[in-house]
Amino acid sequence: MPTTDPTIALLEELVAIDSVNPSLVPGARGEGEIARRVVIECIALGLAVDVTEVAPGRPNVVAVLEGREPGPALMFCGHLDTVGVAGMERPFEPQHREGRLYGRGAQDMKGGVAAMLGAARQLVDEGGLARGRLILAAVVDEEHASIGAEALAARWRAEAAVVTEPTDLDIAVAHKGFEWIEVETRGRAAHGSRPREGRDAILRMGRVLGQLEALDRQLQSTPMHPLLGTASLHASTIAGGQELSTYPERCMLQVERRTLPGEPPGAGFQEVRAILARLRRDDEEFEGAARLLFSREPYAIEPSHPLPETLARAAAGVGCAPRRIGMSFWTDAAILGAAGIPSVLFGPGGAGLHSLEEYVRLDEVRRCRDALAALARAFTGG
Repeated sequence: MPTTDPTIALLEELVAIDSVNPSLVPGARGEGEIARRVVIECIALGLAVDVTEVAPGRPNVVAVLEGREPGPALMFCGHLDTVGVAGMERPFEPQHREGRLYGRGAQDMKGGVAAMLGAARQLVDEGGLARGRLILAAVVDEEHASIGAEALAARWRAEAAVVTEPTDLDIAVAHKGFEWIEVETRGRAAHGSRPREGRDAILRMGRVLGQLEALDRQLQSTPMHPLLGTASLHASTIAGGQELSTYPERCMLQVERRTLPGEPPGAGFQEVRAILARLRRDDEEFEGAARLLFSREPYAIEPSHPLPETLARAAAGVGCAPRRIGMSFWTDAAILGAAGIPSVLFGPGGAGLHSLEEYVRLDEVRRCRDALAALARAFTGG
């Protein structure tokens, strides 16, 4: 039976479009086609549309619903890219089962994108906004380096924003950050039969790993953040050595450190550097160095900001009972917040993030849409 709800029909179309991030999967399609579909939707609603190519073939789409009188600006933001589909049988064939829509990106986060566009449709059908403006931002590359959100934040301003990532219709007011750190230990290559001539870079990395394990235990034993738990770290990848009969001359380790609001920038990197300094003091022959590969700061909205409470009232009015929560993963809300746009996360839930079977709950897509429309009316006074 054909879908009659325009929001769900749009979601089906979005899931059917391959928008795998080419920075994650070389040669992937990227966001060009799905961006064009969003443009078509926004033009059909009569919105002013701005398309900016952030990278070749990878455009941000920003659409604006202007109120009849000046007033505050509210932004809804969602990303268009998805992770890869290796191992999935039919990732781009949306399937309905038991009130769920299955397919790559259904939950992360085409359900949220469809909901924010559906909210704009509601407002247009009601005659638009009396005051203020609603900015709809569909951005690229959140699953990799968030170049889309960075480009958005450089050009657009709003008094507040909702990032429609999946939250099971709770309101996320904080999330963790992360640091990716590379550690190298150096040895001296020599024949395996000549231990006096060789130095083993891999065994030296073992000392580093022992110190990192102790640091992780320390981090996870500290008092927990009320919404986010504790900071943590883990060893992600390791490589080293040449062949079985040779002392390895180098070993490379990559580490991820998850960070919390209130920690100083670069906290994990400084911890790793301190470990290497201690090991050098203990053994003058120890050689090791670290470099920071990439990092994103944690985020928390100011406790006094009215956005979470305004959204909670709007959501309650359409049958939701949202809690204030924190998210363990990083999102584009941190980029918007750092640019002076206070942000929260609110979106439909499901299951299967980045897994072989992903779905979004359709009743939550509808309620998210209705809550966002109610928020836009309340926030702008329109």
